[in-house]
Amino acid sequence: MTHIVIMAGGIGSRFWPMSVPEYPKQFIDVLGLGRTLLQLTVDRLLPLCKIENMWIVTSEKYVSIVREQLPDLPSDNILAEPEARNTAPCIAYASRKIARRDPQARIVVTPSDALVLKTDEYRKVLQEALDFVDTHDAIVTVGIKPSRPETGYGYVQSTQNRVSGNVEQVAAFKEKPDLETAKYYLEDGSYYWNAGIFVWKGSTIEKSLRNYAPQIAGVMDQIEPSLFTADEQTTLKKLFPTCDKISIDYAVMEKADNINVIAADLGWSDLGTWGSLLQNASHDQLGNAVIGANTDLHDCEGCVVHVSDMKKVIVEGLKDYIVAVKDGRLLVCRLSEEQHIKEFVNA
Repeated sequence: MTHIVIMAGGIGSRFWPMSVPEYPKQFIDVLGLGRTLLQLTVDRLLPLCKIENMWIVTSEKYVSIVREQLPDLPSDNILAEPEARNTAPCIAYASRKIARRDPQARIVVTPSDALVLKTDEYRKVLQEALDFVDTHDAIVTVGIKPSRPETGYGYVQSTQNRVSGNVEQVAAFKEKPDLETAKYYLEDGSYYWNAGIFVWKGSTIEKSLRNYAPQIAGVMDQIEPSLFTADEQTTLKKLFPTCDKISIDYAVMEKADNINVIAADLGWSDLGTWGSLLQNASHDQLGNAVIGANTDLHDCEGCVVHVSDMKKVIVEGLKDYIVAVKDGRLLVCRLSEEQHIKEFVNA
C-alpha cells in the first residue's frame, strides 16, 4: 500500500515572530485560510492515502500539537524524535516503522510546511512516481520547474533522458546558487527546484541507507526490536541522538545512481521566508499582502502584514516592509533585510 511520511519537526526560525520554537510555522495558519500548513499537507494527500497510512515525524515537544490538529491520525503514527538529527535519521526511523507494518510499502516523503496551489497536478505527479517505483528499484524526486532565478532553493539537474513517461534521470543535486548561477540554471532548462519530496519503495530506501549511510542503518537495527512496544520511546531517546546528523540529500541522493526526477509546475513554494509569503498570498492593488482582520493600510506598497491576533492595526507610509505581530512579539523590518531576522532575534 501507499504510505506517506510528513516531516514536521522544523522550527521555522526565518518566520519570527509568527513562528517560534515552541510553536513553529507548520502548525500555524500562515495564509489565513483556516487550516495550518500541516493540515493543508494532509488534506491534499488524502486522495492518495488513507489517514491510517500517514506518518508524522516531529519533535517530541510537538506531539500534543499534532494530536490536536490531526485528531483522526492514529497515535502510533506520530513519530516523536527526542532530538533533531536532520532528514536522513528522520526518514530511516519512519521507514523502519512502516516496514514492520507493510514490508511491500510504497512511500512518499514530504515536508509539512510547503505551499502547493495546483493540487490535482501534484497528486498526478505523485501517482506517476508511485507507479514507477512499483516496477523499478529506484528513487523519484519531484522537481519544480523554476519561474525565476531563485537563490534560496537547492536544485536538481536532469539529464533530460526520459526513463518512462515524465520520469527523467537525475544528473546531479546542486546547492543554493548565487544569482548568476541561478540565472544560468533558469536559461539552461535542465535544472529544477528541489522540493524535498521523494518517492520510493521501503525496500529501496532501506538498501540505499545501508549502502550509503551504514551508521544510521546500524542505529536503526538497534532500535527496531522496540518498535511498537512500550520500550520504543525509551530506546529511541537513548539511541536516536547517536545517529549522524545529516540530510537525506547528502546521505543518499548525491551518492546513489538510481535517482530520477519528475518535473512539474505545481504552484509550489517552501514558504520559508516572509518574502515567499508575500509572493504567494493574496494582494491588494498596491501589492500588499494582509493576513488578519481589522487591518487598515494607508499609502503602503509591497508590504506583508501578518497580524491575525490583533484587534486593530493601522500601518501608514511603508514600502516593501514586513509587519508581524504574534503573542506580544512585534517585527517591523525591511523585506530586503529579512535574511537577518534570525540574527536580530538572537542578538
